[in-house]
Amino acid sequence: MSDRKGRLLVATAFVICSAMNLVAIGEEMQVVSSVDLSRYQGRWFDVARLPLRWEDKCASDVTATYTLRPDSKVDVLNQCKKADGTQTQSRGTARVATKEGSNAKLKVSVFWPFAGDYWILDLDPEYRWALVGTPNKKNLWVLSRNSKLGKDVLDRLVGHADQLGFDTAKMIWTKQD
Repeated sequence: MSDRKGRLLVATAFVICSAMNLVAIGEEMQVVSSVDLSRYQGRWFDVARLPLRWEDKCASDVTATYTLRPDSKVDVLNQCKKADGTQTQSRGTARVATKEGSNAKLKVSVFWPFAGDYWILDLDPEYRWALVGTPNKKNLWVLSRNSKLGKDVLDRLVGHADQLGFDTAKMIWTKQD
């Protein structure tokens, strides 16, 4: 591939990714008022989610593990089991999106220089569960420290996501062994 075509390909990908992250004009989606990233780190089980291309191959046991680094960035390890029983994973890095605010808006990059939004929309005071989404409302995760989440909490989180405008009818309920 010529150098010119390569630059054009990168520029086109940048424009597409930037357009995907645009928020509709109007009221911005609310995030939680405060997130302590040292308490947020650790392993989270994916209880439910909207379809996501990387996770299409995931048949069960979807987890995300976050590790706070000394430079205040967060190492991200996403893992799952495929239908054939083999494990697959992706690694990335997250950073706080803005200097001011609550640490609830992060940018996650698994393929530099591109980064996607990761907004913490609801969070248990004891950091037992979280509702995470993107401002374009295409990605949504219900996360838990345990592989199962109580029906009352799950119903409340899905209801919250529905009120925010996410298409919760398309949610996938993750099988955790």
